[in-house]
Amino acid sequence: MKLTIVGNGSMAHALARGLHKNFELEFIARDEDVFEALFNEYKADTISLQGKIDVTGKTLLLCVKPYALENVATKLHGEARALYSILAGTSMQVLNDAIKAQHTIRAMPNVAAAYGSSATALTGDSALKDESMEIFDAIGRSIWLDSEKALDIATAVAGSGPAYLALVAEAMMDGGVRQGLKRDESRALVNALFEGFAPLLNDSKHPALIKDSVMSPGGTTAAGYSALESHAVRYGFIEAIEKAFMVTQKNK
Repeated sequence: MKLTIVGNGSMAHALARGLHKNFELEFIARDEDVFEALFNEYKADTISLQGKIDVTGKTLLLCVKPYALENVATKLHGEARALYSILAGTSMQVLNDAIKAQHTIRAMPNVAAAYGSSATALTGDSALKDESMEIFDAIGRSIWLDSEKALDIATAVAGSGPAYLALVAEAMMDGGVRQGLKRDESRALVNALFEGFAPLLNDSKHPALIKDSVMSPGGTTAAGYSALESHAVRYGFIEAIEKAFMVTQKNK
């Protein structure tokens, strides 16, 4: 299958790095200075966004910023075979009004796509459910959702999630340094912790069971966990999901 990536920003590159081994790629992009680099890295054909482009029959992967949709859409003509959009908070109605396509799917991957480890939420035309999951399983793990509202919530969880986890990682590294570890030692420990946590979480029926298996009465984990609870860290994360979801609703 040939996928036409519209855009050449950071998410477009993250997706391309994960997809190019399994799919033929081409790019539609405004910055012609990067065309040679795109071909060298992904063996991808390139089309300049400066002129009018016929997208009839193409499978488009729309990777531009939501504010750029209207301008980009004026350059795309004809009816695409399929439109896969990763634009946060941009509804299928808005997408369909902007770009003609036989089928429309909204997807919310994250930057871990570059390493084949993205958590990607999908929703839209169920006729392409299997195809969409095949595409996005190539960059990690995909989950089909039944509504656009569910996808917007997933955006707040999985799309923004790497930023939240980065905050946790950075804070833990700083905590280790504050208590006397060298910076590289603390960083190595936290990196190893995150690597080991994913399989632990997958094997556990509930995160609380992981906590209970580590926390001993009156022990170090109990003391540290109590400090987190005293600063409402749990509620902070819950509210972060709410605030991020609310932003997706403003773009409707």
